[in-house]
Amino acid sequence: MHRIKIKPLSVNEAWKGQRFKTDKYKSFETEMLWKLPKLGVLKPPYKLEITFGISIQSDLDNCLKQTIDCLQKKYGINDKDIMEIHAKKVVTKEHFIEFEIIGI
Repeated sequence: MHRIKIKPLSVNEAWKGQRFKTDKYKSFETEMLWKLPKLGVLKPPYKLEITFGISIQSDLDNCLKQTIDCLQKKYGINDKDIMEIHAKKVVTKEHFIEFEIIGI
């Protein structure tokens, strides 16, 4: 394992000004919130295990932020309380998002 002394840059720090949700993002958010199952009360801190099924070779990290934001909105969790993320992608013809939020 390698370590460098640098403060990680957040998404908010990386962009100037306001960012606006695209129509595609709004549609994704609406569909996600509708399809997400009901879960019991989740107590922080959390570990998130997530798999993205995609049809093309896109960057794994590009899928994370929007999905985590939807999970946060649906389940009332705060993403600052996610201490671990285990993420992977699989190339498939049938798109999916598979996840588990685990209290640690």
